[in-house]
Amino acid sequence: MNVGQSAMFGYTVPLYSAMSASDLAVYRSCYCETCHRLRDDYGIVSTAAVNYDMTFNGMMLNAVSKDGISEQNVNNGIICVLGKPSGENEILRKMAGYTILLTKWELEDDRNDRPSLRSNAARIVLGRAVRKAERSYPGYDEHLRNGFIKLREMETDGNTDAVMIGRTFASSLVPAMEDIAGDLWSDHLRDMFISLGTAIYVMDAVDDLDEDYMNGTYNPFLAECVDFVNGKDLIARNVYEITEMIGSVMKDLQTSYLSVRGTMRFHQGVTDNIILRGLPGSAKRVIGCECSSRPGIRNTISSRILRRNG
Repeated sequence: MNVGQSAMFGYTVPLYSAMSASDLAVYRSCYCETCHRLRDDYGIVSTAAVNYDMTFNGMMLNAVSKDGISEQNVNNGIICVLGKPSGENEILRKMAGYTILLTKWELEDDRNDRPSLRSNAARIVLGRAVRKAERSYPGYDEHLRNGFIKLREMETDGNTDAVMIGRTFASSLVPAMEDIAGDLWSDHLRDMFISLGTAIYVMDAVDDLDEDYMNGTYNPFLAECVDFVNGKDLIARNVYEITEMIGSVMKDLQTSYLSVRGTMRFHQGVTDNIILRGLPGSAKRVIGCECSSRPGIRNTISSRILRRNG
């Protein structure tokens, strides 16, 4: 199963209809700033790696940092990706490098699961950005490598516990987030990022049922399924178990987030929306089989490099 940002623009998205105009402007500025940071450090092609999940991570770390930036400029032009970052922000700079390296290992995981011309093309197109990130952040690269090795081992062993796989994988990536956070790191942040990674893994596994079955790639929900018809049918037959599983992980995430919230200096309205409304909405769409149109980064790079968050 392919995991992480290459599989989607992200599940960690706000519920836009419940956002005030001011919170929407804040979110757009944070998303744009993430994109601009990638563009400034790694070139315009790298902006195809920007996604909602990494935007949230950067927003949280920025908001708890004493050096965090509360306001960023938003370029609402037709090609807003050509804008420049609002200013120097070390956390967002590190997050940009982390995002590129995460994309590298996701494409490698994709190549191991099912080699394709598009994945190979994406690896080539991002080659220069990846090499720069490897030189700048070798520690992050090693953490991510170890995480994907653990994931591969669990899949090879035929582990069918999606929550355990997600939690183990997310835990293996946390050291990189801790390095990015530095002195502002806390046990509450660790718990929140592990719970978030677990939730994303489980939702992605449910979302990818049909794709993984057709491609013959590993999925914990398919490992012991002998009568698979399609994803919608499998979810319908196990809806209570899947709903309870995602609900339990989401509860852990919201509990750990509320512990972090008290240390945030700004942006609580946006992050409240994402954690308490947006992510549960993503879970509802996954269980309702409404999230099947998520583009992968290999498709994004091949079709639309210049894009913006709408």
